[in-house]
Amino acid sequence: MATIRPFTAYRPAAGQEKTIAALPYDVYTRKEARSYVEQHPDSFLAIDRAETQFPEDVSTYDDRVYEKAKEMLDAKIRDGVFIQDEKPCFYLYEETWQGRTQTGIVACASVDEYKKGVVRRNENTIEEKEEDRTKHVETTGFQTGPIFLTYRRNDALERIVFDKRQQKPVCDFVSDTGIQNRVWVIDDAETIGAIEKAFAAVKRIYIADGHHRAASAVKAAERLRAANPDYSGEEPYNWFLSVLFPDTELVIMDYNRVVTDLNGYDKSEILTKMKGLFNVTPYRKTPAKPQAKGEIGMYLGHSWYLLTVRNNEKHGGPVRSLDVSILQKKVLEPIFGIRDPRTDERIRFLGGTEGLPALAELADKTGGAAFAMYPTSMAELFAVSDAGLLMPPKSTLFEPKLLSGLFLHKIG
Repeated sequence: MATIRPFTAYRPAAGQEKTIAALPYDVYTRKEARSYVEQHPDSFLAIDRAETQFPEDVSTYDDRVYEKAKEMLDAKIRDGVFIQDEKPCFYLYEETWQGRTQTGIVACASVDEYKKGVVRRNENTIEEKEEDRTKHVETTGFQTGPIFLTYRRNDALERIVFDKRQQKPVCDFVSDTGIQNRVWVIDDAETIGAIEKAFAAVKRIYIADGHHRAASAVKAAERLRAANPDYSGEEPYNWFLSVLFPDTELVIMDYNRVVTDLNGYDKSEILTKMKGLFNVTPYRKTPAKPQAKGEIGMYLGHSWYLLTVRNNEKHGGPVRSLDVSILQKKVLEPIFGIRDPRTDERIRFLGGTEGLPALAELADKTGGAAFAMYPTSMAELFAVSDAGLLMPPKSTLFEPKLLSGLFLHKIG
């Protein structure tokens, strides 16, 4: 059963939310982060990506970068830009984008329940990225980016959220990406108790986005536990900042692939191989957007094709039957030589918000091929997680992203 607890958040002072809130640190390259911070110097991205304060020859992972992040965050707290609430609270965080609204409960989830599998993950992490966020948490003393969690819809939680949303939010702004953001504070003991009780009836919660942030929170907690062997388990570092959404409000978008060369083959050779693996339908110049599970759009040599998975590939278990797994197993590794898509520099990932023309453009620019995917479903995500298995990287894309800087969790 899931244990969720309130916490005393540091939040932007009233009226500062829009200025401070920023997209997650990992959606930017270093060059993009620097450009954004130059234009928005008060954005929380300056703290999340403090290498933007140094010349290019200073590594992103230099100790001075993390110390700079701490210096800037401490200064904002000292100057009253961030203010800590007086007592532990839950919060509601609502995002509205392209006509769809998702409302999550902001809370702290348990490190121990992550380790025991109550909090379920479904993707591997990369050690370098995990260590980066661990050092950021340890040096600043704060968890600054919430983990995006989901759970199967719960009637009691739905009623609580509905009732709270009838009240006036403490902040309401539209970000520069066109997302409306609203926040409510839940500070009364009765509602806090009702939320805790409702989550106690939730068997499992699942990581939708933020696997590296979750893993880094756990690693930081383990190091602090080792340094404090008499820890009680109640210390703030034993809990990690999260926003929990019901599965019925979330939509998984397609996460598409571009391979930047043809691995020594020509177009006709690749098409011949594809016809031995899939049912292939030419679309020519019309983008082949998949309309159902088992369909993959392929852009090759200035033409689109629809690849349809044959029936014997659709029943291989929670992971093997995923379209992204079939593509990896049947195409990307044996034909294009992409053995590890987490580290191979010859593969790029483009979210569905980019559109299929962007896939074709990148494939043309690099002389490679593009693959348009049908989105992984919530049911597939739950099935993989419940089986204790892991998806290939970039199997799911959740939009809109959770903004950083609206809630900070002090771990010490």
